[in-house]
Amino acid sequence: MLLVQITAARGPAECERAVVQVLQAMQADARGQGVRLDVVQEQATHAGFKSLLLKLEPEGPGSSAWLTGWLGSVQCVFSSPFRPGHRRKNWFVGVQRCELPPSRLLAVEDGSIAYQACRASGKGGQHVNTTDSAVHAVHVASGISVKVMSERSQHANKRLARILIALKLAELAQESEGRARRALNLQHWSVDRGSPCRVLRN
Repeated sequence: MLLVQITAARGPAECERAVVQVLQAMQADARGQGVRLDVVQEQATHAGFKSLLLKLEPEGPGSSAWLTGWLGSVQCVFSSPFRPGHRRKNWFVGVQRCELPPSRLLAVEDGSIAYQACRASGKGGQHVNTTDSAVHAVHVASGISVKVMSERSQHANKRLARILIALKLAELAQESEGRARRALNLQHWSVDRGSPCRVLRN
């Protein structure tokens, strides 16, 4: 499954608005190449989106090749609608492919996830299922939960939910490793100069 994220990262509200522009531009470009982009998850804000997770179809070399042209930083040029008179007009958004090592996915077994069927809701018109094929999935050990309604069958929604949970667990693991590295680095550079446990004299 080809997944791609558009993110404003830590950028201001203008970058969140730029995410919308990038999504629209990518969808228009994708249609011209016979590629379909569906929003799987979104982190909405008052300005637009902090991040979007998209699924590409069909899977294959053509979609991968098309996506390569969008990966990296995308510059959006517009005057800020939130801060009139603001000099800055260049806003940057990140586009990155979400790749999950097979070992990460295999580590998340279906038995560790509680699935519950639910009715799809929200925008989408004919693309939103009207049956109870949407899935609410909870990873029991971590409490991570996702709701997936983009697929047309419950089985496909379960498969995607498992992938999304595995991605979130991988992100948490990376954050934890990053914190451990920072703590080790701080420890490396810090020395307590009072109350020594030993005194060595020459």
